[in-house]
Amino acid sequence: MTAYILRRLLLIVPTLFGIMLLNFVIVQAAPGGPVEQMIVRLTSLDATGANATAAISGPGSDLAGRAQTGLATQESIYRGARGLDPDLVAQIQKMYGFDRPAHERFFKMIGDYLRFDFGESFYRNKSVVRLVLETLPVTVSLGLWTTLLVYLISIPLGIAKAVRDGSRFDVWTSTAIIIGYAIPSFLFAILLIVLFAGGTYFHWFPLKGLTSANWRSLSLPAKIADYFWHITLPVTAMVISGFAGLTLLTKNCFLDEINKLYVTAARARGLSPNEVLYGHVFRNAMLIVIAGFPGALLRIVFTSALLIEIIFSLNGLGLLGYEAVVGRDYPVMFGTLYMFTLLGLLFNLLGDIAAMLVDPRIDFERRG
Repeated sequence: MTAYILRRLLLIVPTLFGIMLLNFVIVQAAPGGPVEQMIVRLTSLDATGANATAAISGPGSDLAGRAQTGLATQESIYRGARGLDPDLVAQIQKMYGFDRPAHERFFKMIGDYLRFDFGESFYRNKSVVRLVLETLPVTVSLGLWTTLLVYLISIPLGIAKAVRDGSRFDVWTSTAIIIGYAIPSFLFAILLIVLFAGGTYFHWFPLKGLTSANWRSLSLPAKIADYFWHITLPVTAMVISGFAGLTLLTKNCFLDEINKLYVTAARARGLSPNEVLYGHVFRNAMLIVIAGFPGALLRIVFTSALLIEIIFSLNGLGLLGYEAVVGRDYPVMFGTLYMFTLLGLLFNLLGDIAAMLVDPRIDFERRG
């Protein structure tokens, strides 16, 4: 196992490098980068230049006076730069680090990331690490509760469906599973808002946020109640659309094991159905389900929560990433991509290790 883990850890390096390189090339080819956005803000200033300070606040505030000169007539790589001083455009490029060739910027970024130096956001005046640490608790909170509830619902339901395969219970629950599998979580979120968050019918739950404005002044029991009051609808939306796949996986795993010869032999020895199910079938059938837990947690934490955070205005990693993409905040985009990709590769390795620990018969070192 040690040799296999070492090989997988070594493979993380080229895989991570390739993913970062591919995304860097795609982002560089996409229009509307931070330089273009700053140029648009400059060229949209009114005639008096009253909005200049607001448009170029922060590290580029010294550009405000020069934005109104309009001295340039020569061509620029930026379509909106006509009429702006070329030195001004060059200063904007330097401000965002675009005064260097693309390959130099990429390798500098990779070198910084190897030291876990992700730089600062273009627009928030905060480091990427600080932004991630500020938003991580919200996303992890949603992901942990959703994963816990999904497993608590899906495993018993999948076992019950496998034991009652073909019965009315199996048919009706399959209908609910198909509906949950077909409808994405954000549609359930909108439906829950309409029904229970003051949309049309009831106003039982808050529409946005993870806590109330007066949360700090509440007592400890009131804080806990307020937290669960706010998190109910987001987690419910994620659970409804998340339990379907795991339920079907659990059912199929148990059906596959129930039809094997060792189960027939156990029944022939006079063992009760529960002794056969939980004494023999359970461990073998739960192998895939347990081994997939790290990957399922990662998917729920870093992907499923994206639209839910946007809909419920939750300040989590999903909303942070969405705003970074819309605003072309490259340090946040690539910093979070690097961390999420690294975590994803490590979690996949943890899934393989969990499979080997659950079933010692699995030996990845002997494959091939």
